[in-house]
Amino acid sequence: MSKLPKFFTVCQHWETTKVSDIQKEVEKELSALQLGEKVRKGQTVAITAGSRGIANISLILRSIVDYFKKLGAVPFLVTAMGSHGGATAQGQREVLENYGITEEYCGCEIRSDMETIAVCRAKEGFEVHMDRHAWEADHLVVCNRVKPHTGFTGDLQSGLMKMLLIGLGKHKGATIYHRAIKDYSFGQIVRSVVGEVVGRGNLLAGLGVVENAYEETSVVWGARGEELESLDKKLLQIAADQMPTLPFPNLDILLIDEIGKNISGTGMDTNVVGRKFDDHRAAKDEYPKIKRILVRGLTQESKGNATGIGMSEFCLSRVVEAMDLEVTNTNCLTSGHVTAAMIPIHFQTDREMLEAALGTIGLTHPEEAKIVWVPNTLKLDQFICSKVFENVLKKQEGLTILSGPKALPFGENGLLVSPFE
Repeated sequence: MSKLPKFFTVCQHWETTKVSDIQKEVEKELSALQLGEKVRKGQTVAITAGSRGIANISLILRSIVDYFKKLGAVPFLVTAMGSHGGATAQGQREVLENYGITEEYCGCEIRSDMETIAVCRAKEGFEVHMDRHAWEADHLVVCNRVKPHTGFTGDLQSGLMKMLLIGLGKHKGATIYHRAIKDYSFGQIVRSVVGEVVGRGNLLAGLGVVENAYEETSVVWGARGEELESLDKKLLQIAADQMPTLPFPNLDILLIDEIGKNISGTGMDTNVVGRKFDDHRAAKDEYPKIKRILVRGLTQESKGNATGIGMSEFCLSRVVEAMDLEVTNTNCLTSGHVTAAMIPIHFQTDREMLEAALGTIGLTHPEEAKIVWVPNTLKLDQFICSKVFENVLKKQEGLTILSGPKALPFGENGLLVSPFE
């Protein structure tokens, strides 16, 4: 194998805020909306539960449930995750269980059903679909994390409005909307659909969550249904400022321990790896610019959904073996991001994979290659980087060398022994 550089283990730190008492914060936000003016004793309240790996999500949802119980209402959770979980009711229920979201913990019923109701037609001509349980409830409360989307741009991206559109649209609605987004902008479609839902339906309120760079809950804000768009916009700005990032603008190789739906909708966050507009190349003004992405594993929480694997150039064969092709293909066909399911060149060992990748980065000698190794695109507070970054590490604020330089930790089987596990 080509001679590899030595590597440093590095800590990256950011100034952040953190919510200290989740339950108290949720109750405070909902109470400020004076929802008791609209909610009557015995009325049903559908609360959305999605497929993202959100910090404290089970506690947040339980706190919403507790609030409405105090009002004398009958709250329940409804699965809101488009085609995730294999686009089956049981699969979506299992996704929630993996996050600790169970009927026992949350203290209410979970209704998981793929049935939708075509409530109307949008002005663009397509049917607007809504989860049946959510549509038939007396009230609907939307809860979701707000953050930059992996494919969409604009003042509305991944958040509360998208949950109403894609999440509650289930497989049928999500498929229609993603097709419509190919002809119109995401902003136009989401406003069109949500406008119909707000005008005709039972949308009571929204609770938006933002996480800091350490995956901690930093903001919990609520708004009444008619103010949902305004809340989404404000939280998106905060989320963009708090996103974790890679500290280097140019890399030859990014080695990622794991991708998965609990990490990002595209398995790896395109905002982090610089591939929001093209699976294999950063746009002109997009950073970081990474020549080759290498994937080592798939999260257990993804249950075989390897969406995003097609954005890497190389991977370990165990990632391909862990794929559930039907689940992955369903997700990528529904979203219209079909290239995200394509299988890259793969190898049995990290040694083979790195050898192949280093041969494709140009004239740079392997010992001088700019290589970074991370656990995933959410956890970037600790990473490993090649010695070529030594001067940057010593000068750049927010970076601390923990150890090194030393050789990569290969086992006898040719696989790396991850320090992040």
